[in-house]
Amino acid sequence: MKKWMTVVCLLIVAAFVFAACAPAAETASQAPESSTEPGEASVESSTEASAGTETTGSGKHAIVFKNTGNPYGEKEMEGFENAVKEAGQEAILRAPDQPTAEGQIQIIEELIAQGVDSITVVANDPDALQPALTKAMQAGIKVIAVDSGVNAQSRELFVNQAGSELIGQALMDAAYDMCGGSGEFAILSATSQATNQNAWIEALQKIMEGDEKYKDMELVKVAYGDDLRDKSVSETEALLQSYPDLKCIVAPTTVGIAAAGKVLTDKGLAGKVALTGLGLPSEMAEYIDNGVCEYMFLWNPLDLGYLAGYTAMALTDGAITGATGDKFEAGTLGEYTVVDASDGGTEIILGPPFKFDAANIAEWKDVY
Repeated sequence: MKKWMTVVCLLIVAAFVFAACAPAAETASQAPESSTEPGEASVESSTEASAGTETTGSGKHAIVFKNTGNPYGEKEMEGFENAVKEAGQEAILRAPDQPTAEGQIQIIEELIAQGVDSITVVANDPDALQPALTKAMQAGIKVIAVDSGVNAQSRELFVNQAGSELIGQALMDAAYDMCGGSGEFAILSATSQATNQNAWIEALQKIMEGDEKYKDMELVKVAYGDDLRDKSVSETEALLQSYPDLKCIVAPTTVGIAAAGKVLTDKGLAGKVALTGLGLPSEMAEYIDNGVCEYMFLWNPLDLGYLAGYTAMALTDGAITGATGDKFEAGTLGEYTVVDASDGGTEIILGPPFKFDAANIAEWKDVY
């Protein structure tokens, strides 16, 4: 009996040993073998995930304007949205509460996290946005600037309203005309970092200094209303108080020119201090009709935003790369060609500025 029990025990032990030595059966949840060393697998996984999210392919195109509550910006974003929706894609419209680079950087970071296909920025600063926009481009997001540009390293293409020299010339000639060829004039601009206004002012100053025709014109001050209505009103009042012989105010900003128009109207200065610049017909019709502003200039912000929308989609779709000579169709605006920009990058130019005066303001004031 004892011998029998011993045999049984030996058989049981042998069975356990055999089971332990046999290869384990694979299950559906078992991870496949990898040829990588420990640590390499996580790097590869991270790389694959990044590659898969470089572009979403979802047709999401964002525009980031300078700040909220800006009528010009609202029209520009509307034009952008019209273009993107026309192509059956999604438009995202964003702007910080105040016209600061910090506010735009925060929005850009959020858009990168959302995995949009393109970001179009109307910059509050030409250089401060570079780290955020570079990060976006490294993530495979197409980056363009429109209206108020960033440096050439921070974008793939710039959509320009008109050449800076054309705008500077138009504004200088208007000031010369309204001052009767001589006298003091001042500029009421947006922010001191606004790349578009700064480029136009610089062009105006070069034209004035380089042409004997303007030798009797004196630019007494460049004031900054920060594209805020109340501050622009205060800056206009300060100009009038500081320079009693002031003949003309040139405001290359739609917010500034409307604010100056109100101040000059309220003070009864029509015909005494002239006003010109860049304004929205809908906001400036009153001041053209009452004689405060004889004429002003602008382009259609709806068209500018629309062109930016088609530019962003052309870059995303691979129709263009942003190289000089690239051509593409911009919806109802027709064909556009990429040209060299003065900062070493490339750009697309909407067209020359348009003059608004008493003869045509009525037909445009209800348009934009």
